[in-house]
Amino acid sequence: MSQLPFSEKISVEVNVNGEKRSADCEYRTTLGDFLRHGLGLTGTHYGCEHGVCGACTIHVDGEPVRSCLMFAYQANGKEIQTVEGLASKEELSDLQAAFRKHHALQCGFCTPGFLMTSSKFLDNNPNPTEQQVREAISGNICRCTGYKGIVEAILDVANQRNIRGARVC
Repeated sequence: MSQLPFSEKISVEVNVNGEKRSADCEYRTTLGDFLRHGLGLTGTHYGCEHGVCGACTIHVDGEPVRSCLMFAYQANGKEIQTVEGLASKEELSDLQAAFRKHHALQCGFCTPGFLMTSSKFLDNNPNPTEQQVREAISGNICRCTGYKGIVEAILDVANQRNIRGARVC
């Protein structure tokens, strides 16, 4: 079995939030560190660095991933969405606006992970119950809010999207 040369640099190219980006990093660099330090995308936060808290959640090829548990080289050639990619440059996404409206954040440290987790959840379940929302976000830890505002925000977005969808038909 060959050993990876941990001190050597590798070039990693990813498509982040619709833009091709690349940087050199060591083999041992986590995807979260690569995004933050290699590409300057600081919206992804590190909490526990063990995959438990969910603060570092991003999407890799459309699926939620804990960026502290994945090496940057494993993402080479993949599509990545970070919290910076949820909104346009001009305005917040509906989910971000709902988090603000419902006071679903206090210190804000866990917010990027909750936004990324709940955005994928709503893509897969456009009409969730409160219990389903609570189960979907159960892998993300918040020490400030008590989760009430977070759940209300997610349910509000689902409701608003369903109302907009009903008008289109």
